[in-house]
Amino acid sequence: MAKDKVIYKARMSEADAHYGGGLVDGARIMQLFGEAATELLIRLDGDEGLFRAYETVDFLAPVYAGDFIEVEASLLKQGNTSRKIAFSAFKIIEGSKDPKNPTRAKLLGQPLLVAKAVGTCVVKK
Repeated sequence: MAKDKVIYKARMSEADAHYGGGLVDGARIMQLFGEAATELLIRLDGDEGLFRAYETVDFLAPVYAGDFIEVEASLLKQGNTSRKIAFSAFKIIEGSKDPKNPTRAKLLGQPLLVAKAVGTCVVKK
């Protein structure tokens, strides 16, 4: 794995669902972005750093309990004490929406982009 890119995977559970129908709120995706940023900063700097700001955040498709999400965090720019990072969240497996068969899942042929963002972290030097 490249030092300047991290891939982080997580399954959304019923505990992640915030709205009716098992819909997961955007804050959970933002949390995944933060986890990926933490790993990336540790790889780059040996320190978790501190998230400072998001420049952009776009939620593009719904995420539900049972879905598997893959987050990519890639270094865009490295300053003396800051790191600019691009984030993408993809749905790679879709959980079942059939109450008669709740354990079924569908591997998506093409990952579905559900969210993207750009943010800046600060690091100790």
